[in-house]
Amino acid sequence: MTDQVIVDALLAELAALDDPKARAVNERHGDDHGVNLGKLRAIAKRLKTQHDLARSLWATGDSAARLLAILICRPKEFTAGELDAMLRSARTPKVHDWLVNYVVKNSRQAEELRLSWSADPDPVVASAGWALTTERVAKKPAGLDLAALLDVIEAEMKAAPDRLQWAMNHCLAQIGIEHPGHRARAIG
Repeated sequence: MTDQVIVDALLAELAALDDPKARAVNERHGDDHGVNLGKLRAIAKRLKTQHDLARSLWATGDSAARLLAILICRPKEFTAGELDAMLRSARTPKVHDWLVNYVVKNSRQAEELRLSWSADPDPVVASAGWALTTERVAKKPAGLDLAALLDVIEAEMKAAPDRLQWAMNHCLAQIGIEHPGHRARAIG
């Protein structure tokens, strides 16, 4: 079977799983698919890791196919440029969040992308940088200037667009939770 035949069969399978009620709920949250995520995960489990197929599924632009691609890819095989292009093409919140949390955080380029995305003028891209920063604050804080992060949050969070504000606030909360020396400032 050729890769395109497999992709077409998977797109048909995903389309058959589209539930109008799930789609309505997802659309209220900015997403454009109606596939039950448990059923999508079952397909991913059946397929196992297939990086080339994941690339082909991603290339379709279909949100459900992209979610499936995220679950069957090998995060460490993407370049920083590929991950950047993927993030910028992720049009829906669920695809964006899964890409950052399941792929970018597990890639070799997470720190490089954290630094470049945090300063990006696109607030959706910047929110991905802040999500990666939050991960560092919680799991690998060595080398982070937490006071400088708090300075940026204090100066920029209030005027930031919703998605970016949410990501910055999550980072603020993690600083307060994980680092008692900065807790009073994070709360204040």
